[in-house]
Amino acid sequence: MNFNVQSISWDNEKRINRAKVIAAEIASATELKKSYSALEFGCGTGLVSFNLYDKLKDIVCIDTSKGMIDTLNTKIKQHKVKNMAAYQHNINDDYLLTPKYDLIYTSMALHHIVDVDTTLANLYKLLKQNGCLCIVDLDEDDGSFHKAETDFNGHNGFNQTELKQILVKVGYKGLRSSTFYKDVKNIEGVILNYSLFIMIGRKL
Repeated sequence: MNFNVQSISWDNEKRINRAKVIAAEIASATELKKSYSALEFGCGTGLVSFNLYDKLKDIVCIDTSKGMIDTLNTKIKQHKVKNMAAYQHNINDDYLLTPKYDLIYTSMALHHIVDVDTTLANLYKLLKQNGCLCIVDLDEDDGSFHKAETDFNGHNGFNQTELKQILVKVGYKGLRSSTFYKDVKNIEGVILNYSLFIMIGRKL
C-alpha cells in the first residue's frame, strides 16, 4: 500500500466521519484530561487527532509515510493548531526511550505492523508511569478487508484475547476491550461487514 500516494485523497467523507466516532470513543474510554501530553502512533493525515487536540495539552503525531505527514502538517498550518506537531518517524528503527506521554493512541494502524510485539514494547517505553495505551483496530477477519491490496503484509485484524496476551507479556496492566463500531466496505463490488474494537492498557 503506497500511503504517500494515498495521502492526497485520504480524507474522504467516510474516513472523516469514522474518525469522529473513533475519537469520541477514545475520549470516553481514556477519560481524557486537559493536562495530558499524547502521542498518536500511525497518525495518517491526523483525522483522529483533529477531533482530540482541543481536549489535550499537546499531541505529537508520528507516521512512517512522508506523504501522510506532509498532508497533516499542511492541515495543522492551515487550521493554525498550536498544540500539535507531526513527524515522519519509525519507533522500531529509531526511537527515544524517555517516558514522556500520558496517553498513546493508535487507530487502524497496528494491523499494518508486522512486528507487533516490538512496536507495543517500544510504545510502553514511551509512556509515563500510570500512562495509558489505547488501541483502535480491526476485529479479526479472513483477510477480506485488505484483499484488494496485493502488497499488504500485515495482520487480518486481531483476535482481542490474543492481542491482550501480547500486551500482558510487554507489561501492560488493567486490560479491557470491546467492539464498538460496525460498518461495511465495498471491495471490488462486494460488500464486506467489518467491526472495530477499542483496547485499553496501562503502565502501572
